[in-house]
Amino acid sequence: MLGPALIVALSLASKPPALTSTAETSGFQRTGRYEEVQALCAAFVARFPGKVTCAPFGTTPLGRPMLHLVASEDGVLTPEAAKEKGRPVLFFQAGIHSGEIDGKDAGFLLLRDLLEGKVGDGALFKVTVVFVPVLNVDGHERFGKNHRPNQRGPREMGWRVTSQNLNLNRDFAKAEAPETQAVLKLLHAWAPILFADLHVTDGAKFQHDVSVTFEPWATGPEGLKVAGKALRAELFAELEGKGHLPVGFYPAFNADDDPASGFSYGWPSPRFANAYWAANNRYGLLVETHSWKDFGARVKTTYDVCLGLLTQAARNGPAWLKAAAEADAAGAKQAGGDVALLYEPTKQPRTLDFLGYEYAREPSDVSGKLWIRYDEKKPAVWKVPYFDELGPALTVRAPKGGYLVPPPHAAWVAQKLALHGISFVTLAKDEPSAKVQTFRATPRFRGAPYEGRQTVQLEGQWKDDTQALPAGTLFIPAAQPRLSLAMHLLEPTAPDSFAAWGFFNAHFEQKEYLEDYLAEAFARELLKDPKVKAAFDARLKDEAFAKDPAARLRFFYERHPSYDARLNLVPVYRAERQPGR
Repeated sequence: MLGPALIVALSLASKPPALTSTAETSGFQRTGRYEEVQALCAAFVARFPGKVTCAPFGTTPLGRPMLHLVASEDGVLTPEAAKEKGRPVLFFQAGIHSGEIDGKDAGFLLLRDLLEGKVGDGALFKVTVVFVPVLNVDGHERFGKNHRPNQRGPREMGWRVTSQNLNLNRDFAKAEAPETQAVLKLLHAWAPILFADLHVTDGAKFQHDVSVTFEPWATGPEGLKVAGKALRAELFAELEGKGHLPVGFYPAFNADDDPASGFSYGWPSPRFANAYWAANNRYGLLVETHSWKDFGARVKTTYDVCLGLLTQAARNGPAWLKAAAEADAAGAKQAGGDVALLYEPTKQPRTLDFLGYEYAREPSDVSGKLWIRYDEKKPAVWKVPYFDELGPALTVRAPKGGYLVPPPHAAWVAQKLALHGISFVTLAKDEPSAKVQTFRATPRFRGAPYEGRQTVQLEGQWKDDTQALPAGTLFIPAAQPRLSLAMHLLEPTAPDSFAAWGFFNAHFEQKEYLEDYLAEAFARELLKDPKVKAAFDARLKDEAFAKDPAARLRFFYERHPSYDARLNLVPVYRAERQPGR
């Protein structure tokens, strides 16, 4: 029979060492629950006083605290201290999709090794790290087996979306989820020179173990592009030296399930976290380990990517900060100029040697389409087209003065702009007749909701107009560093604009109408006007119009005093100057 002292000794000996996670103790078969994140957070602070802080930065819809750690060997642990010292800040975000949880366990491992001096060559004396172990906490705790069926490990994992069923990595522009709003405040408080969003990719089976994509390096401000190309080259060389097989694009086939279709380098709109931060004239990275590698290998890969970024920042961070400051200054001078908001691959590919496996595509008697089977025992080199040259897909001329949002929408738009760090002022006096540009849209609504919203594609043009600007109207000046981001949110044709996300949909709904029998009578009176008759006769030459009774009557209804002159008018204006000046 064992005595009490021996029982205690054996119990202590069986406990994992301090700062050790479930991932480590299970041989990277499992990942811990959120309680472990809370415990590790507190343990880091206790183990490294004055070098680590841990604090909540928000609360989830289910009332769970959202935690972040800050680490610095020399105690630069607040945004104010980092700004005063000119300290480069790196921000690592994990668990935005909580089934893709490699970043959480890799981040804790890396922080421990850095603070114990095992890796990094003292990088934390030169760089401050902000680490969010799990952004989607409610999703993390929707825990179960096989939540990621095309991912090898861990045995159980969290869920992709939040308790409100929102995908946080589609929310950074519209900023509706409380989790997104919280992390935006944290991001803009710290203003990191580099932000890395840590994921696990879906998709095909191949040999490459990680995708790292970021901007600016192919697009964006010139100084950051130049430094970005060096960052990319050095990081990939370091990863390859450690046995990794990185690629610089998201490895999704150009044609679904067909490796022969090849790949494209693409850059998304700022609904995505990495693209959002790049739109702030900083480095926004998407790190995607490959789902068919085992959990332990993926954690090690994420660890190595983050370590490589950190050591580069220790060497080159001050130069990155200088380039970012120059980009901010240049951005503030873009008023009245053309601004590229979106890019797309050009039509000229090159041949890429991509490390895959032998595969077969055969007709399926189940689905009736081709299905693909990979043989992981037979590595192969796929010679496939790769479209890696980008050209502007949406270019918009910025206003010389800025944008205006009338009072009916000013309150909520002001809250969104503040979250995004975009400057604005509120007009104190009425301006009864202001020269502006307005956008009257032709809306095309998406057939099904997307991320809980009825999205809409808008076509139209800005035209000179005169509008009353009541006191309380917002003015968003074009002369500011985040002009590009402001344009993404305010330009109606941008895919992540407030208009495109459906915030203004009520303005595209006809609320008043004219009965057909009244329209018939009104039309006959109106046709006595030779100009109206000539215009109507001209429209009748269009066969589709001529055969559409509703369109013919609408021609006259649009000339009736009851017609809503503000129908389809987007409640965002442009101005050549700030009103009142």
